[in-house]
Amino acid sequence: MQGRTMKTALIHYWMTAMRGGENVLAELCRLYPDADLFTHAWNQDRLREPFSSHKVTETFISRLPGARNACQRYLPLMPAALRRLDFSPYDLIISSESGPAKGIRKPSGAVHVCFCHTPMRYLWDMSDMYYQAAGPGGKLAMKLFLRRLRDYDRRSADAVDHFIANSAFVAERIRRIYGRESTVIHPPVNTAFFSDPGRPGANAPARDYYLCAGQITHYKRVGIAVRACMKLGRRLVVAGDGPELAEIRQAAAGSPLISFENLCSNERFRELFTNARALIFPGIEDFGIIPLEAQAAGTPVIALGKGGALETVLPGRTGLFFPEQTPEALANAIEEFEAAPAWDPAVCTEHAARFNPERFRAEIDAFVRSVIKP
Repeated sequence: MQGRTMKTALIHYWMTAMRGGENVLAELCRLYPDADLFTHAWNQDRLREPFSSHKVTETFISRLPGARNACQRYLPLMPAALRRLDFSPYDLIISSESGPAKGIRKPSGAVHVCFCHTPMRYLWDMSDMYYQAAGPGGKLAMKLFLRRLRDYDRRSADAVDHFIANSAFVAERIRRIYGRESTVIHPPVNTAFFSDPGRPGANAPARDYYLCAGQITHYKRVGIAVRACMKLGRRLVVAGDGPELAEIRQAAAGSPLISFENLCSNERFRELFTNARALIFPGIEDFGIIPLEAQAAGTPVIALGKGGALETVLPGRTGLFFPEQTPEALANAIEEFEAAPAWDPAVCTEHAARFNPERFRAEIDAFVRSVIKP
């Protein structure tokens, strides 16, 4: 047997909010409609379809206080929770990994494919940044468990037969940290939604502000965009929510140029993308869905020239890059952007369409079929 005719299990680290990893999981659920789903905790109030049509098994983590809202706090317990799961009935196991999900007891004869969004940032490349941003309890936990969790993360890679990386940037991390090669398959982006010709403002976009959108955390570096736009006297809309929002608001206090929108709906994000002059993307992302959503809406991107943005933005056609995470470098890029010839929204939309969900499902299906023995 091959592909979706096999007894299939899908594993996702935790299902507490609909972000990029959960969008990948949703497409895997659509590709494998008969698969059983395993996760540490599932917040059904926030995430329903298409997950509710699958048999979902949670680990004991889900019964701990607050796990369905902040599962990360129980990271040290997750290896033990995974070992309690029984995968003996399954022929194909697909783990969706950027937290502990791949470290299972794989049954003999089964094939384990890991779609790796990234090796855990808080254990590896960004551990110092996470440590500095953590409270006293978080700092203590990192001191006690960081080395042990790193050892576990490396060993858990041995349970994987085949790695898929969501970007070439992540493929390099997998090679460096796990010593494994991987195949790059970019995640799905709902480009059709953002390029819908009936979207608000599509006929006469205002294009009178810059936009910085998404979750506002320390590594997104939203403050760089705020300071650059204040320096140049440009309007900026910061759309999103997160632990750094209060700090960013304080940095922009008193400026009529900077406005904020938090907890935006998808429809509002679409409208903001459509009417923006450009999306500013100052963080280093493993892949980065938001730049492609902006391009799908016909909006170019001014991005830091590192990370996944290098694989999603076409310099000179759908945006440009700036070299350093400083307000000065970004301000120079904004002026370069404004001095360039008019940016063609159709080119942005056409490029983004290459990352649609149908393409993702087809590439995953072809990969799995190539590694499953008849």
